[in-house]
Amino acid sequence: MVAVNRSTTTVGALAICVAAALWGLDGVVLTPRLSGIAVPFVVFLLHALPFGLMQPLLFGCWKKLRNFDRTTWLVLFSVAFAGGLMGTMFIVKALFLVDFKQLSVVVLLQKLQPVFAISLASLLLKERLTGRFVVWAIAAIAGGYLLTFGFSLPDLEGGDRTLSAAFFALMAAVCFGAATVFGKLLLGSVDFKTATFARYGLTSVLALVYLIAGGVGLPFATVTRASWVVVVIISLTTGSGAIFLYYWGLTRVRATVATICELCLPLSAVFLDYIVNGTRLGAWQWLGGLVLVGSILRITTMKGAPDPT
Repeated sequence: MVAVNRSTTTVGALAICVAAALWGLDGVVLTPRLSGIAVPFVVFLLHALPFGLMQPLLFGCWKKLRNFDRTTWLVLFSVAFAGGLMGTMFIVKALFLVDFKQLSVVVLLQKLQPVFAISLASLLLKERLTGRFVVWAIAAIAGGYLLTFGFSLPDLEGGDRTLSAAFFALMAAVCFGAATVFGKLLLGSVDFKTATFARYGLTSVLALVYLIAGGVGLPFATVTRASWVVVVIISLTTGSGAIFLYYWGLTRVRATVATICELCLPLSAVFLDYIVNGTRLGAWQWLGGLVLVGSILRITTMKGAPDPT
């Protein structure tokens, strides 16, 4: 257990801020550069390569896997399937669909994750939903709608890629929210290093099965030299590197502090989308983004809200 003092808290908060900013960098700058590769294969690469890189440092985790009981394996499967496989596929698909336009909108919509996490926790963990949560959840969803569509109705017949991207971003939020709940269950019996190691390993296997069963195969020929550079950068920084940095920081700060620090993700996404892609948010999008982030901040700092994972 880490002794908490002002210096330790400051360093931990800084680590979480850096991790969140790296996730914003991933969503806006890095992952969209892999758009020439099949989405399931991107998911496989972004898990298999980091898992391989973990071996020298976390090889001892293999022995710990032998002690997993059936329940632990079931929870791990749920985390890997929801958060590792499906959640990643949905968010990667969303980022690919916008074609470097409104990338920050996709990233901000994904911040609806706590709404779905707390809702699912009420079903699986029997945590009571309060009236305040319902009000702020509605406000967050309204903010997400305003961010995406403004005061207009979505065009359901015009083949709007932004609408499709918004849908996949929301599905990613649902999956990552589910992974948060199952992750809390998993971390109740497994240390975070072993949990991360096992999640990346099992997700790699699930993605491989998906590729083979779906007839996609392993299209390594579609991965250019530039794409390999991006995959390696993600693996070392915004992927497993950011996750380890986040958990390291989380052991040194309270959950409410971590939640505030995580706002570096949408802030970095909006900033980088403007700097890199020249994307400007309209006045209604800024309003929607502020309502969304403010509502999520209020939800995750409520008494009884699940810790971010």
